[in-house]
Amino acid sequence: MGKFDIEYDFRQDSKSGDPDTDSTKLYELHKILWGKQLPNGKTFNFKIITGGYGRLLLQNDLCMNLSSDRMCPHYDGKYSNKFDGWLSDLEREELKQKVRTIGGHIIFPAHKKNGFTINQARGVSRIICDRFDLTLECIRRFYQDEESPLSKTLTNYKDFFDLFIDFSGYVEFFHLKDFVDQNEQIEFSLPFDNFNRLPLPQTNDEYRQYKKHTLNLINKRNKRILENISSE
Repeated sequence: MGKFDIEYDFRQDSKSGDPDTDSTKLYELHKILWGKQLPNGKTFNFKIITGGYGRLLLQNDLCMNLSSDRMCPHYDGKYSNKFDGWLSDLEREELKQKVRTIGGHIIFPAHKKNGFTINQARGVSRIICDRFDLTLECIRRFYQDEESPLSKTLTNYKDFFDLFIDFSGYVEFFHLKDFVDQNEQIEFSLPFDNFNRLPLPQTNDEYRQYKKHTLNLINKRNKRILENISSE
């Protein structure tokens, strides 16, 4: 692949303002990045199609259609504007831009299966609040046959997760090594106490900690993705 800009903000390629719905550039890159051999030896052969309401999807012959998902929320304008004024305009836009680069996106099954999709479930859960570190902890527990707030939803998509064999395979495939430590324990963006504390930042300092941690992880993942593309 030719020169690729890891700082490209896919909102620039979205008519609706939601790249996960309609950014052709984002889906073309997903197709390139994940159209490779899976840990189970098979390969995703993707075709970009348009589903209902003009939504882009990744069609393949291994599981149901997949769709793009922004991994890390910025929380700006959400939760009754709870976080208004907690960051400067410059800081807020820095976070919003970074989470819309390729390092801030992943793919999940696109359609409902006995309930919410993974994307929907992690968004509506008051225990997860769309945080990817908490989502990843649920995925880690799924592979260990342990309970989590997303157990039911993840089990619905067992065929998808089976493609990666185990948690190590999932992490390796999606360039998530910086999201876990050497023992494959999650690097949480805020203090973690087994899903008991509120997932949202509770103070200005926590919001800034969340922002710093998120920017750092996405920057590292962007670098991994760039190195992977450059080596092909």
